[in-house]
Amino acid sequence: MVVRVFGKSATDAEKREADRLAALEQLDLLDTPRDDGFERIVRLIKEIFSIEIGLVSLIDAHRQWYKACSGLGADEVPREDSFCRHVIDLEEPLLIADATKDSRFAQHPAVTGNSHIRFYAGFPLKTRDGHTIGTVCAIDRQPKVFAQKDRTILAELAGAAMDRIELLQSAATDSLTEGLTRRAFKQEADQLISLALRHQHNLACIVLDIDHFKTVNDTHGHATGDEVLKAVSATCRAILRVGDLFGRLGGEEFAIILAHTSREEAIVVAEKIRTAISAQLVKGDRASLAVTASLGISALSIVSKDIETLLAQADAAMYHAKQNGRDRCVSWSSMPGDHSTGARRRVLKAGSILFNDRRSTIDCTIKSLGADSAGLTVFNSAGIPPEFVLAIKGEGFETRCKIIAQDRQNLEVAFR
Repeated sequence: MVVRVFGKSATDAEKREADRLAALEQLDLLDTPRDDGFERIVRLIKEIFSIEIGLVSLIDAHRQWYKACSGLGADEVPREDSFCRHVIDLEEPLLIADATKDSRFAQHPAVTGNSHIRFYAGFPLKTRDGHTIGTVCAIDRQPKVFAQKDRTILAELAGAAMDRIELLQSAATDSLTEGLTRRAFKQEADQLISLALRHQHNLACIVLDIDHFKTVNDTHGHATGDEVLKAVSATCRAILRVGDLFGRLGGEEFAIILAHTSREEAIVVAEKIRTAISAQLVKGDRASLAVTASLGISALSIVSKDIETLLAQADAAMYHAKQNGRDRCVSWSSMPGDHSTGARRRVLKAGSILFNDRRSTIDCTIKSLGADSAGLTVFNSAGIPPEFVLAIKGEGFETRCKIIAQDRQNLEVAFR
């Protein structure tokens, strides 16, 4: 492993960004499932202002992710391409009556291309400590002037969105699938892991991701996608024991904790779940759908003795399952190559992937970090070489990395 640490101190902007990302990490909302409260806010934005697009978004180190969106087809955009990055930088509202007449945006692809964006009003989502974690936006394809009353209303809607964020911190159950929320799942998993370590009994973790779920939503609609999620959840819960933990970590990703269960026993459970999911047909509006899932398994060990490390290992195994054909189970311990990595902690840090003799740079968000490994998210992993240099912005940290496993937007890497 080669790590270089420089004496250079972080700039004020880098320190402010690090604090902002830490506040966003504390909320643990990125990539969480759709929520009716936020969907209602974006519908209100469109109705009140008679515009085409409403957004509630969160912005990490490399992307703007839409917690709720009405009027646009995408789920996220690169941070560097978003109008909202200026709201993050300025930490105050941004209003553009006509983007074609604003030098910052006149040549932007969203303005010159098919999206035909003209009007933009973005208000910051601010935590109680003053950190801007995202935006609430009103956007239109026609120029528009926002009166003071309009600004006041959008500011109030941003406040309502922040109230909803704080309310979700106490939610324990995902209303659609009846699984635990991500935060509740991790809290309960911590308790089971502590008991397992104290009494020296086995414990295993399974991460499950529905294959080609985006295609289901794009082709058959969100209502059918919701039926798929409910069916997969019901299948899992029917197989699991009463004392097992089952949670929904993200849109189509679920996790399971099996107490008093060895790695080998967990593989049997995972295979039973995989087979049951692939054997059922989910009824959609127009047709019945066959669904499959990819599963990754990890187990408690001297190294993996906390929920973040177990999830990181199971994630890597699940990405490996997807890379090798989907609809299969892979155990972390059975993955090829030298992938022995240590404990991880959950973080949210701004990183850069450097390759091609440092001539090529891709922004990334570091989502988990250990002494010898990390989990990264990128907008698109295509074109990233098997080995590269990872730098953490503002911390003077660089290390060479080797990819252990990946999917389109996630990388699990070991430091070299």
